[in-house]
Amino acid sequence: MLFVPTLTVGHISNKCTKCSLRYYRPLTTFLGKRFPSIKSLRFDGLRMTVDDKQLVTNYFNTVGFERWRKIYSDNEQVNRVQQDIRRGHQQTVDTILRWIEEDGDVTQQSFCDAGCGVGSLSIPLAKLGAREVVASDISHAMVKEAQERAKKEWGGNIPSCLTFNVGDLQHLQGSFHTVLCVDVLIHYSDDQLGSLLDSLCRVANNRMIISFAPKTFYYTLLKRIGDFFPGPSKATRAYLHREKDILDALQQRGWHATRKHLVKTRFYFSHIVLLKKD
Repeated sequence: MLFVPTLTVGHISNKCTKCSLRYYRPLTTFLGKRFPSIKSLRFDGLRMTVDDKQLVTNYFNTVGFERWRKIYSDNEQVNRVQQDIRRGHQQTVDTILRWIEEDGDVTQQSFCDAGCGVGSLSIPLAKLGAREVVASDISHAMVKEAQERAKKEWGGNIPSCLTFNVGDLQHLQGSFHTVLCVDVLIHYSDDQLGSLLDSLCRVANNRMIISFAPKTFYYTLLKRIGDFFPGPSKATRAYLHREKDILDALQQRGWHATRKHLVKTRFYFSHIVLLKKD
């Protein structure tokens, strides 16, 4: 998970509301043009908020899609930061696949890959012989790319055990032995976390594997430093989450952690947790 700066506008001024309004209107006009699909800009006291789901959808269907498709590929036209993120992400994928193989017969298991991106996990799982893999993502561009990669992997025909759908975490359907949610929670705030975990738990029967950007003093400091360097590719909020908060919330829902691992490179930080149902 790359700690990207946010597009949110915090307290524009703590002294003068009139001065804040002076800056608010130009900012909403700019954001409206930059993200035409976003309709929920609002002004709350001195704080402007934008719906996270709409930001994430827009970003990963446009500039974010092009950026992350290149990172999650063999494309050599990437910079050092992107190469570092690629290595970190691949370490996360390799760790999860190893855990799954060590934990039982994959051919008898069904998987829900929630937030599948370009299919980095769902395609290898299908190749391992999983009984069923249902992969979904909020971005139709990501889903289309995942489908194209799957077709290439199998010579034109996606196997019947693997399906891709466009959808968000709060509307997952079905029932699965294992639910995966990897490098997704970074896009959602603590306030949204409860409903997202409810959705994951609802469709998971036996095992869940999630990852998140851990909220520690060191990583929070790195993120704040990164906020001083805005760029066109940094177009979503990035949320860090306390491990205790997530594990406590899942324990209240009947899940306990059995394995943990922190993947960290210079620009990628992801805490992976495997959980079993009580």
